[in-house]
Order: sequence, then C-alpha cells, then structure tokens
Amino acid sequence: MKNTTLLLILSLIVNSLFSQSKGKPIIDMHQHARFKVWLDGDGNPYPRMCFPVPCKSEPAKATEDEDILRIALEEMEKYNIVKAVVSDENLDDVYRWKASAPEKFIAGCGFFSIQAADSIIFRQELEKGKIGVMGEIGVQYDGMAPNNKELEPYFSLAEEFDVPVLIHCEGIGGGDHRFNLLAGNPLLIQEVLVRHPTMRIYIENAAWPFLEEVTSLMYRYPNVYVDFSTIVWLAPEETVYKYLKGLMDNGLGKRIMYGSDQMEWPESIGIGIERILKADFLSEEQKRDIFYNNAARFLRLSDEEIKRHREE
Repeated sequence: MKNTTLLLILSLIVNSLFSQSKGKPIIDMHQHARFKVWLDGDGNPYPRMCFPVPCKSEPAKATEDEDILRIALEEMEKYNIVKAVVSDENLDDVYRWKASAPEKFIAGCGFFSIQAADSIIFRQELEKGKIGVMGEIGVQYDGMAPNNKELEPYFSLAEEFDVPVLIHCEGIGGGDHRFNLLAGNPLLIQEVLVRHPTMRIYIENAAWPFLEEVTSLMYRYPNVYVDFSTIVWLAPEETVYKYLKGLMDNGLGKRIMYGSDQMEWPESIGIGIERILKADFLSEEQKRDIFYNNAARFLRLSDEEIKRHREE
C-alpha cells in the first residue's frame, strides 16, 4: 500500500511538471546541427558530459549518427518548442537541420576559430536571408577574447543586417587546451558594444560564473540578453539554481532565455526544461518569460506569430 501511495504521489508530481509546459510554447535559443555521435575507444557513444569531474551521467540516447536529429525533433515536439536557433561551423549541416523543420529552426552561422570563419561567405548567406543568427561565435575555444579586433568584420555584418549574435563567453568549456578561461569575462564585450551600439547580442550560459560582471554589463546595455543553457544540464542542480537565482535576484528575469546547447546529446533539451520547471523560486510568469516571452521580444517575432504559437 505504501509503495502504491508513493508511486501515485510521484506520478502527480511528474504530471504537474509536464502540465506547466504542455500547450505553452518554448523557444530554444541554442542548439547545434550535429550528425556525428562521439565514440570512445571501444566504439561506444560517450555519455553526456558532466561537471565537476569525477562525475557520472546517464548513457547517451543517440547511439547512431541519425539519432541526433531524430531525437532532437522528438524532444521539440514533446515540449512544444516552436522555435530553435541551430548553428554550427558546417553550414550544410545547419541547412539540413533547418530543412527538417523549416518553420521551427532559425539557422545560425557558427565558428570556433577565425580560420573556420574565413571559409564562410557570410555576406552572401545574409543577403539571401538564409542566416538568422550570427553564431555561436565560440572563438574562446581558440584562446580568443570577444574584443579581439579580428572579430570586427563579423560583428559589423551582424549589425548591418540586424541579426542577433550568440557568443560563447563564460568560465566553462570543453577539454581543449586552447580554451581561455580569462577570455570568458563578459565585461570584455563592452568594447564591442561601444563600436556596435545597436547590435543585439546574447551570451551563452549567462556567462557563468561571472554573475556580477554580466549583471553590470546588462545593466549598462539593454540590448544584451543571455541564454541559460549548458550549465542547466551539465552542472549539479545546486549550482544551476544558485546562479539562476542570482540572476533573478539581480532583476534580470526579463532578459534570460532558455537554451539547451544540444550537441550530441539531444536528451539535454528536456533535461534543461525540466530543471527550470522544478525551480520553486520562479513564478509561473517568470518561467514563461524564460521559456518564451523574452526570446520572442529579442527575436522581434511578429504579433501574429506569437499569437499562432500560443494557440497551437
């Protein structure tokens, strides 16, 4: 009897969490167009990343290359994700993802080094209207700070064509030895904003763990938003909530957007959403802002599209 009662309570809790998102649109501001599962030396998919090491995460759901897009689309359907920014260095892969759901995906042109960026004819793609976001710009992985003058042509293009910029600027990253933690200080973006005052920019992972620095930047520049992304499934739950609560306590709830940073682990889309849903310090209105309202404003969606999303 006790086990039955416990199962009933757990079922009610889970149903309550899903009911909060069911029928309510979500915008995912940060996905990656990947078609390759990471394999270890034994040919098994790497489990989803986690921090701090040593740590243990669940096995990856995508075991074959074609699983990544398929599971991502299933997650988007399950959680009513009506728009998602998808980017990567390989534009052909980005366009393949967009072709799978043209009304849902916004194509982003990402690069993780200047050398990679040089191979992309950005102006041509922007003039054709094929790119909706400049980024993810992840040159921090190549040791470069966001105020490096070599990035100027790309910021100038984003401002000229009025497309948002997504930039990796934070104190966490993969294992590449070139990754520069100091280049993750969001205050370095001020130089960029002085030169490009009308450019819309959003910072990956809300610049974790630079809470006071990103707060200072966002107080000064209202065109700066953040996505709350990788950390939401990568770090311990206590770390996730401490940082998110810090942003909320600093009054930034109208400028935080949800992003999954889905890479080779499409299940991270739902994990991130569920963690935010479980945050008891957020009101329903604040969750709706993070999941949809803030991104709709930042992306300048039309009233008609917003209405359609809310009626779907």
